[in-house]
Amino acid sequence: MRKTWSVSRGPIAATPADVEKASAINAMLCEPIGILPKAPGDPIRPFSLGLFNHIKTRLKPEFGVSALRRATAFYIFSKRYYFASAQPDSMRHDIDGKPVAPLTAADRAAAQKSFIEVKRRLEERRDGAVGRTRAKEDGDGQRPKAGERALRL
Repeated sequence: MRKTWSVSRGPIAATPADVEKASAINAMLCEPIGILPKAPGDPIRPFSLGLFNHIKTRLKPEFGVSALRRATAFYIFSKRYYFASAQPDSMRHDIDGKPVAPLTAADRAAAQKSFIEVKRRLEERRDGAVGRTRAKEDGDGQRPKAGERALRL
């Protein structure tokens, strides 16, 4: 493992996908939580330890805890959440989004490692998709017309 990052990238801004994940969590709650981004560009804030126990107290009766846990996992096991948590100046936040404590060096190192792994997997998936697209275009690059049969050996 490389040494932990020493230069901060500043607040990590939420993307539309991050906001969509956050909205899915808030849709399950009686009252939205302030730690989650509301719009693209809002900062992604690492959760304080044990925060899920506070979040689930706001769960609407028609939703199960396991559905909330899955929605929360989609958010916190994301590349940008790991990136935000790996920053040298990253802080944990309470349910309202207020900073409460810095992440430990061990937590930042784990987040950095997870960020690099998720990034690598996404790049492999992207490269694999490009490879499959190219394989379809091998040969003359033409698809057989309707009614014709193409024999490829």
